[in-house]
Amino acid sequence: MTDLENLWDDYPTDPAPVGAILAATAKERRRRRRLVVRPLLTAGAATALAGAFVVGSLAGGSGGGPGAGPAGPDRLPRHVAFQADLEAAASCDDLLASYVRRGLEVVGPSGWGMFPTAGLQSGATSDNLLRNNLPVPQADFATGSAAKAPQTERQTSSETGTNVQEAGVDEPDTVKTDGSLMVVQRRDRLDVYDVTGSSTAKLSSVDLPGITDPELLLAGDTVVAIGDVKGPTGRTGIRGTRVLTVSLADPAAPKVVDDVRYDAGRLSVRQHGDTVRLVLANGLPDLDFVQPTGKTSPDEALDHNREVVEDSTLADWLPTVAVDAGKAGQLVDCRDVALPSDDLALGTTSVVGFDAGEPGSLDAIGLAGLTDIAYESADHLYLATAGAGGWGCLDWCGDRAGMPGFVPGETGGSSYLFDFALDGTRATHVASGEVEGAIRDRWSIDEAGGVLRVAVGPTSETGDFSSVLTLERQGQDLVERGRLDGLGRNEEIQSVRWFDDLAIVVTFRRVDPLYAVDLTDTTAPRLLSELKIPGFSSYLHPLGRARLIGVGEGPQGPDGTGSWGAQIGLFDVRDTTKVTRLDVLGYGPRTQPLAGGDPRAFTWLPEQRTVLTVVQKQGSRRVGYLSVVKLARGELHERRVQVEYGDDVDRVRTVPLPDGRVVLVTGEDAQFFEL
Repeated sequence: MTDLENLWDDYPTDPAPVGAILAATAKERRRRRRLVVRPLLTAGAATALAGAFVVGSLAGGSGGGPGAGPAGPDRLPRHVAFQADLEAAASCDDLLASYVRRGLEVVGPSGWGMFPTAGLQSGATSDNLLRNNLPVPQADFATGSAAKAPQTERQTSSETGTNVQEAGVDEPDTVKTDGSLMVVQRRDRLDVYDVTGSSTAKLSSVDLPGITDPELLLAGDTVVAIGDVKGPTGRTGIRGTRVLTVSLADPAAPKVVDDVRYDAGRLSVRQHGDTVRLVLANGLPDLDFVQPTGKTSPDEALDHNREVVEDSTLADWLPTVAVDAGKAGQLVDCRDVALPSDDLALGTTSVVGFDAGEPGSLDAIGLAGLTDIAYESADHLYLATAGAGGWGCLDWCGDRAGMPGFVPGETGGSSYLFDFALDGTRATHVASGEVEGAIRDRWSIDEAGGVLRVAVGPTSETGDFSSVLTLERQGQDLVERGRLDGLGRNEEIQSVRWFDDLAIVVTFRRVDPLYAVDLTDTTAPRLLSELKIPGFSSYLHPLGRARLIGVGEGPQGPDGTGSWGAQIGLFDVRDTTKVTRLDVLGYGPRTQPLAGGDPRAFTWLPEQRTVLTVVQKQGSRRVGYLSVVKLARGELHERRVQVEYGDDVDRVRTVPLPDGRVVLVTGEDAQFFEL
């Protein structure tokens, strides 16, 4: 065989799931009906309550106060949502007392006090961390044959066309397709296209009322649009979250059929089959505080503000939900809210599950504290705090971190993890754990074979290096199973990619060390190889067993010097004990790769051995380019197409179809793109 043929064999391809897509498209339209909100109960309990619990009611219970839930729930079977160390509140009084107690600990003469600015990234810089001067273990470089070393696997887009973190776990995007129809969100409307012909054909549009910057999920003939509530901010300084569902039963006449509104910000949105799961967060309530003035001393202001906290009610603390034109009611039952450690920032995190076709019928549980990161595998949800006082929210970084009155919890050197088993729309807490170090974002967490793997950066509890560790469930605890320290001394994690028995970790300060970590034995992770090159990769994408693409930034000069800009590197990972960079492509000064912050701006086409990624250049005007990069004989061959300007650069997508064609979506158009 020729070298080219051998290279081609290194990119395994699978047949496109055309049958599954067509079957999903042809699904019988669900019978639609008005649905009621319900707390997390068994199916039998939900049926018994359907006539008694009306959306928008704040039902009272004995001694429970507002939001105690439907009358007489003790006589009904309940799903136990917290089966590990987290304990649900015994009553509404108990839950309110917890909020008030913690609120009194953080309220001051001017109210809730200081809060971090929006967009603060997780992990403190090396220069600001305590130096423990711990010895770094010597690297245990493997010397075995390449055949025995762990390998990468190919990663492709989801069946709806989105580049996702986990296979089988879809993520929201501005564009979705089932292979026949394509839906595109453009500000306050949804456009529907037929993509089966020789050219795309726009079939229809429908307005998406009362929602700002929505993103889409697609389940059969139902589109779920999730965005911010349009209008002024609410009681916690956020706009809230709106969920609109659109029926595509007649693609020429799409209809908005459901409207659900939450007064909470989004931490995460994921889809498993027809199940949609939201992780929502509420910061501290907007109470009637005063500030010291010429007539009010700091002590008087503090006394007043403490009284206001003591007089607060659950309606101030717990999130609400409203369905269609109904009145807003409490989202979670008091006894479905767990009381975590005081180490979590004060607020409420809610996990909400619903069927895409029944968005008003909810399974909802809560946590009386705030988490920063949500990662979902095929059957588990992990909520995590970033550690080191940072916020690791790739999906949502603006609402909570910048809301008025937001107060962080204790900013220690450990990160906390909460493991929830998923069963349809339900989530059940099964274990908790704590790790020393800072978790950067959801890409730093992964689960494989029942083992949780986490990459952490340095904090006051670690040495000045990054680590890869593994955890397993032992009863109710997530217990550390293995750990590899000493990665990237004096550097910060920039990107992580996980495989069944391998982790690729990129750290950066002045150069870009790329580490390959063997996870074959999860009790003893070991360093296979280290590659140091100028610049860094902020997004990693596996192309198969032989190649890995790194998208990031670096010096644009041929000798590794000069002005910085976007770059894309091709790595040989056939032998993970000797990872090498085969080629690098620079885009010039003042350029940035969008995939570094939004992986949805990246598409890998294995059959064509082509990468499509969006690059922007900043000057007098922001200009967006589509970079078409073909791989041949270990080299990158690129052509660049100018496609957008201004804010519309963020909306550029390349969507692969099952027949091998690609649709280029821009701010106002969607056309087939000639590769």
